[in-house]
Amino acid sequence: GQYTTQGGTHLNALRDGVVKAIRDFYGKNYDAKDIRGSIIAAISVRVEEPVFESQTKTKLGSLNMGPDRPTIATYIGNFIKKELNDYLHREPEIANQLKARIQQSERERKEIAGIKKLANDRAKIANVHNKKLRDCRIHLSSAKAKPEDKYASTVFITEGDSASGSITKARNVQHQAVFSLRGKPLNCFGLTKKIVYQNEELNLLQHALNIEDGLETLRYNRVVIATDADVDGMHIRLLLLTFFLQFFPDLVREGHLYILETPLFRVRDKKQTFYCYTDKERLDAIAALRGKAEITRFKGLGEISPNEFGDFIGENIRLEQVQLREDTNIEDILSYYMGKNTPQRQEFIIENLKVEIDEVTEDAGKVTEKKEEPHLEELLEHI
Repeated sequence: GQYTTQGGTHLNALRDGVVKAIRDFYGKNYDAKDIRGSIIAAISVRVEEPVFESQTKTKLGSLNMGPDRPTIATYIGNFIKKELNDYLHREPEIANQLKARIQQSERERKEIAGIKKLANDRAKIANVHNKKLRDCRIHLSSAKAKPEDKYASTVFITEGDSASGSITKARNVQHQAVFSLRGKPLNCFGLTKKIVYQNEELNLLQHALNIEDGLETLRYNRVVIATDADVDGMHIRLLLLTFFLQFFPDLVREGHLYILETPLFRVRDKKQTFYCYTDKERLDAIAALRGKAEITRFKGLGEISPNEFGDFIGENIRLEQVQLREDTNIEDILSYYMGKNTPQRQEFIIENLKVEIDEVTEDAGKVTEKKEEPHLEELLEHI
């Protein structure tokens, strides 16, 4: 069969058929968005002599199931009406759960409606003079830009003014934007989307990305979380991952979310400089300089000068894409890592604890050991 990534007449028929069947079953004129947002569905249909709307065959354009056969809308609509109605009558518990989900979505939508306009008006005013966003010139949604330029569009989400200042000065203004957070963002776990509009910083972030109504208008191909590689930085990273997974999971599923890797060490002598992202790279660099090296341990992004930062976000940029396995249940993940199951989470942290010894070498013969500190990076790798 042909996988139609852009949908088509069969998908439209499924979406309309489900809405009509649910309304008929419950005898309520529920909003289509509340119904569709409560159901995940897939459709496979056999169409004789199919017609596609493009040469890539990613969108079905056929109106009928085949010559002298019923329309796709009628065929699928009748099928959905009968089978879904029968299923919900057979499974009253699931029918009650679905009704509760629809009603919850309806309540949340009405709550948001009361503050959405005010929040959007504030965001529009703030965007004109938004000190948090240092925008780029070319975006993913730029109509006249070349494809390679649109796909290069990137926004770095940074913590604090020092880190954002270095990235801002070193960035490529054509493709790279910077959004600066004011410390740690709000923990969104268990909250409704209403909080996105109530919280000024999160509201400005969703407007900067332009994803309020979906990914169709996403302004940047790559959304990059750029935090320090310490415990506080990892916490901020986790809070941002929670925000995107909770309210904009498709941004993650579609491969737009990344983590910026930054060097932990600078190893140099009078002639050469190496930037090292791991202890192994550090040791290799020391060996390459034959042991006569000055080693600097970077504690935060703010310590890296703009001139040096240009090497890390240019052609040699290292990005780790945040990926979700097909069988990943986002609700379960967020509940496990951000919920109230403190004993289980504590056990996981202890089992996966990493201890690093911070070494600063003035020359080949002197190594100073500083305090040991736990790393929670393993936790993030499991998300």
